[in-house]
Amino acid sequence: MRFVKFSIVGVVVLGLVGFGLLHLSRSRTYQTFGTLLDRVETPQQVVALTFDDGPTPAHTQTVLDILAQHDVPATFYVTGHDADAHPDLIRAIADDGHEIGNHSWSHQRMVFMPMGDIRREIEQTDAAIRAGGYDGPLTFRPPFGKKLFGLPWFLSQTDRTTIMWSQEPEQSDPNSAASITDHVLTQTKNGDIILMHVMFSSRQSSRDALPAIITGLRGQGYRFVTVSDLLDGQLDDQAAR
Repeated sequence: MRFVKFSIVGVVVLGLVGFGLLHLSRSRTYQTFGTLLDRVETPQQVVALTFDDGPTPAHTQTVLDILAQHDVPATFYVTGHDADAHPDLIRAIADDGHEIGNHSWSHQRMVFMPMGDIRREIEQTDAAIRAGGYDGPLTFRPPFGKKLFGLPWFLSQTDRTTIMWSQEPEQSDPNSAASITDHVLTQTKNGDIILMHVMFSSRQSSRDALPAIITGLRGQGYRFVTVSDLLDGQLDDQAAR
């Protein structure tokens, strides 16, 4: 009987530990080592637009054209596999004055990944981005936003910042441009980092929402900066548009 009680207690404890680790791995505001940024506290009306995945030949130029039309800087978190396959698109993003970040090589969850694989995922992606001609700052965004112990430790040891986000408008309804736009225009606050996915055909609604998001935020008085502008506090009028 006593053994059964201990077994039940053990199962409950393991369940609670597992739940806690799952919650920690999903946290947008905390990690076990190093520096994490999900937004900044600032009195200035500035926001950072960020795009995950790609670059892809089908949609990267469309996004760049929208940003160029509105004179908006953004931060692109690209995968190493796609960057290596399309160095011309990395060059196009860089030539338009945008920031490029590391989103891992293969976009696998890195929560329990061995340290050697973590190193390869990040360093090979860095190399692919540099080979495309980008020479600016390189921050890192975990695939699916998941991290626990190994990944944050490696990032801290290599002086890299983990970039998360404070607004994810596609969660409202990924198939409705109006819903995505409304979420951004009603929920955005000073210093927010907005996450969007615009690189695949399934994300047409996000691409359709982008012009309205830009003009709507501008109409509310917001200016656009890169992630590194937020991270470094470079929020003067010359750094933001």
